[in-house]
Amino acid sequence: MVTLPTSLPGLDARYSHTLAVPGRGADRGRTRTWHYLDNAAELADRDVEPVGTILAVHGNPTWSYLWRTIVAAGAERSWRVVAVDQLDMGYSERTTAHRPLRQRIDDLSAFTEALELSGRIVTLGHDWGGVISLGWALEHRADLAGVALLNTAVHQPEGVAIPAPLRLAGARGVLAAGTATTTAFLDVTLALAHPPLESAVAEAYRAPYDDASRRRGIREFVADIPAATDHESRGTLDAIADGITTLDVPALLLWGPRDPIFSDRYLADLIERMPHADVHRFEGAGHLIAEDAAYASAVLNWLGETLHTPTEQLPTAAADGDEPFVPLWDQLEKHRDDSSLAVTDMSVSTEPPQVSWATLSQRVRQLASGLHHLGVRRGDRVSLLVQPGPTLTAVVYACLRIGAVVVVADAGLGVAGLSRAIRGARPDVIVGDARALSAARALCWPGTRISTARLPRAAAALLGVEHALRDVADAGRDEQLPPEPRAHDDAAVLFTSGSTGPAKGVVYTHAQLAAMRDIIAQHFDVTADTGLVTGFAPFALLGPALGTRSVTPDMDISAPRTLTARAVAAAVRASDSRIVFLSPAAILNVVATAGELTASDRSALDDVHTFLSTGAPISERLLASTAELMPNATPHTPYGMTECLLVTDITLDGIRDATARADRGVCVGVPIGGNSVLISALDDEGNATGAASAQPGVLGEIVISAPHLKQRYDRLWLTDRTATRDVPADGRWHRTGDIGHLDADGRLWVEGRLQHVIVTSDGPIAPVGPEQDLERVDDVRRAAVVGVGPHGLRQAVAVVETVAGVRSPRIVDTARAERLRAATPLPLVAVFEVPRLPTDIRHNSKIDRSRLSAWAERMLSGQRLETP
Repeated sequence: MVTLPTSLPGLDARYSHTLAVPGRGADRGRTRTWHYLDNAAELADRDVEPVGTILAVHGNPTWSYLWRTIVAAGAERSWRVVAVDQLDMGYSERTTAHRPLRQRIDDLSAFTEALELSGRIVTLGHDWGGVISLGWALEHRADLAGVALLNTAVHQPEGVAIPAPLRLAGARGVLAAGTATTTAFLDVTLALAHPPLESAVAEAYRAPYDDASRRRGIREFVADIPAATDHESRGTLDAIADGITTLDVPALLLWGPRDPIFSDRYLADLIERMPHADVHRFEGAGHLIAEDAAYASAVLNWLGETLHTPTEQLPTAAADGDEPFVPLWDQLEKHRDDSSLAVTDMSVSTEPPQVSWATLSQRVRQLASGLHHLGVRRGDRVSLLVQPGPTLTAVVYACLRIGAVVVVADAGLGVAGLSRAIRGARPDVIVGDARALSAARALCWPGTRISTARLPRAAAALLGVEHALRDVADAGRDEQLPPEPRAHDDAAVLFTSGSTGPAKGVVYTHAQLAAMRDIIAQHFDVTADTGLVTGFAPFALLGPALGTRSVTPDMDISAPRTLTARAVAAAVRASDSRIVFLSPAAILNVVATAGELTASDRSALDDVHTFLSTGAPISERLLASTAELMPNATPHTPYGMTECLLVTDITLDGIRDATARADRGVCVGVPIGGNSVLISALDDEGNATGAASAQPGVLGEIVISAPHLKQRYDRLWLTDRTATRDVPADGRWHRTGDIGHLDADGRLWVEGRLQHVIVTSDGPIAPVGPEQDLERVDDVRRAAVVGVGPHGLRQAVAVVETVAGVRSPRIVDTARAERLRAATPLPLVAVFEVPRLPTDIRHNSKIDRSRLSAWAERMLSGQRLETP
């Protein structure tokens, strides 16, 4: 035995204990000395009876130090935490004996028996410790209350190689040298932390492994990886993989997607084996997720919530789903013999395709039947990397009809963001053109590949394409369809814009998509004769659901600012549409190119009766400029988000009436349909802690409820719980992360994002009001107000775009700075001018204030001025 150092970062030495344990299995008749961490004494000192025990098992090449955070935090939450050092690891005994997986499970059982652990035990494991903890769990069901895992794997498919780093580590001639003779395996593992470990923490991990004899366990763990089917531990691993499918206790899977060892395919396997598990993917975290993310609070919060629910009441994978609803494909069935126009796509360079209702309806049925014949089933995920138009429309409705879940991620996320989204959603099938499938191949996106067009055999083989859509339709010519999905079955995963952090997958059920369709139809009076021009991707697919013709104008739908005024007019003319949906980014260029309109274009736009800026609120000035192009239309700027696409609505006249009262923020109107809006007041620290209410004039987080509110975030359990924290108990509610207030007439005013609140010594300040003050100055085009300095003592900084513009960022001259300071009552410690404020790609309107705040901190610290 080696004595535990008295000072290790973050670890109270009082938690350190040793225990003599009679051996089992190959160790029967021998006694082994274990080192472990245990907070039981602290609980006893507080006279606290633990609510249960967390049995934490580390992997290779770490030790119980991995669990130091939850050992301390568990005591504060009345949970006993016992974190072991496995034999030959950490500060436990070096046995020199062969310890395959079966022996490791026996070892852990011997330890828990010697420690007399029983009753309400939750296992927590990482890496190989996850497998061993599950093996223990399966053999101690009477005491098992739950299982929690951090990145691990329980199944290695035949014919699939183990991860490359493990293949290298276990290779002949490398194994001993890389794991025991040198510290290479240990060093590489510690280097997987994001951000890098502090040197003292890294040294704490290395401390028990200071010579080759003490690293033998690291080597033995690598050698025990059952890479081949005839490996001695393969049978034990397979038994665990099969066994966990029978576990009926709560389960939590916490995952670091940047793990080069246990990738998302292992997470997908665990989800398939434990479909009732709660899942949270910490974007940016990797293999050492316990160092990268706040796993301890996630586990303890989960325990506090989940273990109050008896096992027999665990939710099933889907609700009964027997409530009646009108599915999105209903109008396609009703129009299956209608030869009139359904969809037109003017974004292609050739003659715009015009598809009739009858053709579209038949195409949907054939694709649905073909996909089903090819094995796509209810609940399977289909990622659609197809430009909006007739092809995408047909595939979407085909997937919905058979109950497949469509995954829609905006190309505007960029390659990295799109790849992160698709990997997170883990589709079973990817449908795309050659360019999208090339990216899928290069970036190793999961899923069977289906090409939108037939490719040459060599190209198809290179891209891993198994089918073309034409072949899928041919396979479905019999139009044999499975039973329709149920109301509460998952229907779609739609990704957020990524403007407030990594894009999140938002899950909608069929009933919720139907409710969204209904509220649009009712509020905007959409009829079969209305027609839609849809220059905003999320709404480009709604025409068939609404039973009206739709057209995508000539534009790159993933780059909205490519849309011109003439393209809008041409789309209106081609489809005789009366409603136009555009995004803020598109509107900017439409207004900028209005001078190119011909008399014929203006005549076509005269027939529009409803115009919507959808995706983000826009200013009265920009909305008025658009209204001039469509003089007979009522301009609307609804408020919504990916989680609930329409919450409130306001017209241009409504904005003018509201702004006459001089409230702070952007007025987005009143809730529509059956929607509700409340405010959770901010406390002095800028946190939304107040009970949600409709009291006017209170600044706080906007809390919403609607029939078409999302079902949940996809594999983001912790984010889901944050969004539903302290919400009213009388229905489904969602904390938006936006801040604002309600006025006396029930209108909502948006004043920014919760994370952008500037907490000064005088309390929290919302940024939008001061920004509006600055934008009233004649030469200011757009402004952002951000905070610098310590929380609670932050100072405000203004960053502006001017009408004249600048080529590079600069601190504005004294005279202009004084003029801007005079425009707002908020004291400004500095004023910068930049060529362009950083905004999200999708809307070009949501300013990235977090990025600007960090930039302003650097610039004020004396760094060379650079573009934010």
